[in-house]
Parts: sequence; C-alpha cells; structure tokens
Amino acid sequence: MMSCYSSVTRVDASSAGKALREPLHLIPCEIEHNGPAQISQYFNAAMKDRKHEKTISFRGRGLKGQELICPQGYTGLVLKEFNKPSSDQEDRTLKVSCVFDKLTYWNLENPPNSDDAVVMAMDWPELAEAVKILFLITYSKLSRNCCNLNKPYSSEV
Repeated sequence: MMSCYSSVTRVDASSAGKALREPLHLIPCEIEHNGPAQISQYFNAAMKDRKHEKTISFRGRGLKGQELICPQGYTGLVLKEFNKPSSDQEDRTLKVSCVFDKLTYWNLENPPNSDDAVVMAMDWPELAEAVKILFLITYSKLSRNCCNLNKPYSSEV
C-alpha cells in the first residue's frame, strides 16, 4: 500500500511588521554566507550609476544592473526559514526577514533586459489585470447576447 504525504508551507505574515527595509541586490552568483554583510561599505560604495544602468565589479567579474520597482500595490518579501523540518513531509513556516519596494537586479557582463525572467515578473501584475478586464468585457457582452431571448444568439463580440 502506497501512502502519499504532503507538506504545507506557511508564511508568518505577522513577521512582516518587524522585518527590515533594506536595499536589495539580486546577484547572479552563489554566496555561501547566511548572515549580515557590509554591503553599503564595500558593494554600494564601488557602484557606478549611469542613467538607468549600474555597473560594478564583484570578485573580478563585471556586473551590470538595473533598479526594478515593485508593481503598484505590491511589496516584495525576503523569506527565511528559521526552523528547518527534519523531513520533506513536515510542514514549514517561513518568516519575513526583509521587505522592499525596489531591488537592483544584476547580470554578468550584459545589462538586464525585457527577456529576463525577473524583469518580466515585475510586469506580470499589470498584464494579469489587463487580461482580467478583457475577460470581463467579453463575458459581459456574451452574457447580454445569450440572455436576450428576443434576438437570435450571436457569437460575435
């Protein structure tokens, strides 16, 4: 007999009120450190700002970055797991460690562009709202056509 276990991941929303509001950088590398770092002293101080593009060298590699602003009405969250479960079948609880309204997104050598997943993700809420409005308009027109018994049904919208 096979059994199927599923776990639930929860976000402790009450932790958002205590979370830091810090500048956030999304860097294309793995840093094997989980804790505070002196970003403002070393990283931010060396950053060059030109119009909409930022440049910096990190461990000898050139990075090009762009500041991305969270969509209107949205706040970004950095989540951290403080008590890791002993198995993947146990429920997990994540806490908010940082909140942000904007972040600097970095790429190696080339500046971020509209084909990058992170850049596209920032556009998603606006696109989803536009699709929802088009759906509601279309649904409204179809409902009027379907329910008007005096006129023959027309599929044209």
